[in-house]
Amino acid sequence: MELLITGKNMELSPEVRSYIERKLGKLGRYLPDTVEARVEIFEEKTRSPQQHFVVQVIVNGSGTTLRSEERAADLFTAINRVVAVTNRQIEHRKGKQNDRRKGGSPGRGKPDGEVGIAQPPAGVVKVKRFAVEPMPVEEAIYQMETLGHDFFLFLDDDTEKLNLLYRRKDNNYGLIQPEGV
Repeated sequence: MELLITGKNMELSPEVRSYIERKLGKLGRYLPDTVEARVEIFEEKTRSPQQHFVVQVIVNGSGTTLRSEERAADLFTAINRVVAVTNRQIEHRKGKQNDRRKGGSPGRGKPDGEVGIAQPPAGVVKVKRFAVEPMPVEEAIYQMETLGHDFFLFLDDDTEKLNLLYRRKDNNYGLIQPEGV
């Protein structure tokens, strides 16, 4: 597993890098199909001192993408928090894999990765491609939360039509279903 550590708006000391490698270097044991883990650290000038440092971890594996982000006043506290969140996500993912082996539904709708276009049309700055497979709404909610996105496109397993799940401002979910198509 390749561990990429970057700092934005700040220089990372060798102590911080070794601390991150020690904390996140064990991910390869728990997710053997992990290709890379990216750690991005931001230092932001915020009014709230509790949100001064932002640590974001994105783990990419074959068919699995985990994203976690935490904020804290102290850099090492933010790193510890994001490691704890990532470990919970891994445990949740492992539990789902074990359930599937026992006869549950197979995983669906995993991103294949991002693909860049040499000359994108005006306004398009990023293109993502992913396999769209039938799934229930509950699985779509789980996928959306796992990716940390505010929307998720999926095929409804009952109607086999494209649906768009999105997070509303009141933290509930909305569902857009096509009519007559």
